[in-house]
Amino acid sequence: MTHSDHSRRTIMKGLGVAAAAGVLAEAPVQAATAAPAEAEIWSSEYWASKGDIPLWMFRKRIGAPKPGEPARPVVFFVHGSSVTSRAFDLALPGKGEYSLLNAFARYGFDCWTMDHENYGKSGRTFGNADIASGVEDLKAAVEVVARETGQTRYHFVGESSGALRAGAYAMAAPERIDRLVFAAFTYKGEGSPTLAKRAEQLAYYRTHNMRKRDRDMIRSIATRDKPGTSDPAVMEALADVEMQFGDQIPTGTYLDMTANLPVVHPEKVLAPVLLVRGEYDGIAAVPDLEEFFNKLPNGDRQFIILPGTAHSVALAINRELFWHVTRAFLTMPAPVAT
Repeated sequence: MTHSDHSRRTIMKGLGVAAAAGVLAEAPVQAATAAPAEAEIWSSEYWASKGDIPLWMFRKRIGAPKPGEPARPVVFFVHGSSVTSRAFDLALPGKGEYSLLNAFARYGFDCWTMDHENYGKSGRTFGNADIASGVEDLKAAVEVVARETGQTRYHFVGESSGALRAGAYAMAAPERIDRLVFAAFTYKGEGSPTLAKRAEQLAYYRTHNMRKRDRDMIRSIATRDKPGTSDPAVMEALADVEMQFGDQIPTGTYLDMTANLPVVHPEKVLAPVLLVRGEYDGIAAVPDLEEFFNKLPNGDRQFIILPGTAHSVALAINRELFWHVTRAFLTMPAPVAT
């Protein structure tokens, strides 16, 4: 089954705007600069093809693309094990902004995301959608981003196993990477109570490519590490949009995180890296991340712990702390060579 690239365009109202800095398509992308104004957030759907597997992609930015306009910095958001890319674009009337895509579009970025194989709207196969499969997904997606934007290097922001996917992709295609943000990342998994508990099901993950992901499991995202760090109503809204895709989700990233770590080797990650950990994260232990951080070869790196936050930083009550540190890192001025 092959799918031709196509897009279905929708318009959503947005508050505020960011004007992107002009950059050369082939050069490292520099900062987008916020400039308050009234504008619309434009969005579009796309399809990438990984062989005969269709992969759904989604894009948001301020205003529709126009020929000849200055390039905007591209940031690609990579989802984790138990949710689709809807986690980056959640709408909760009366609860404030929960869409990372909206927030970073207003900062002046060209925001992209995708559903990985066997997730969301993307194609279904008999595979387990492990980290290696996710790297191939990103390779296919990047071809669409390159075609639509004319750019060749991009920022990647991954959360949980999405950070592992982004990191593994960065090892495979360093020429495509500008800056990397790894949120709720795991290196070797040492000292992780969540992974120790999850490993009790290792035999199941080895013999089954799918696992049950029901509403209660999604609710547990808000309570597993530290109740009160996420709003339960947000998890209900997330469950509403996630359950439309069924109650089964791939086991591949769970298998990788319980039996195959490390899958990202710091010595091979050449780009600037920001590690972001929630204070109460039950997966990413501080010593584990410190070891990874200390082995990164690029001196342009940061490790930040967000107070009052657990494993899920994108949907936390203190999510704006995550926005702040991520935006600051992605808009760092180019250092003067010494």
